[in-house]
Amino acid sequence: MSPVRRCSRTACGRPAVATLTYVYADSTAVLGPLATYAEPHCYDLCAEHGERLTAPRGWEVVRLSDPSAPVRPSGDDLEALANAVREAARPHDRGPSAPGRGPRAADPVEVARRGHLRVLRSPE
Repeated sequence: MSPVRRCSRTACGRPAVATLTYVYADSTAVLGPLATYAEPHCYDLCAEHGERLTAPRGWEVVRLSDPSAPVRPSGDDLEALANAVREAARPHDRGPSAPGRGPRAADPVEVARRGHLRVLRSPE
C-alpha cells in the first residue's frame, strides 16, 4: 500500500491535496487542506478536482485555505502595486518651488500616496 493518499475520484490516480466533507444539515460542502488521516465519510481530492468542484443546486461550497500554501495576490492587490510603481517612476522635482507639492513639502519622508500605498523618499 502506498503512503501517498490518492484522489477519491474514479480513475484518477493523482495525489490528494485537499479533503472534501459534507455538512448535510447546512447543505454545505467544505473543501479544506488534506486531513491528517483518512476519514470514512470524507473524500480526498487532487488539485484539479478540488478546483473544479461544484455543489448541487441550493448547496454552498466553503473553501478553506491551507495556511502553508502560497497566497496568490488578488487583482486589486496587483492593480494597487502597479499604480504605486507607475507613481514612483514618474519624475519628481525635489526643489522647494516644485509645483503641486503644497503641504507635502513639510513631510520629510512621504513623497506620494495611492490608496493604502505610500511612496517614500530615500534618506538623504
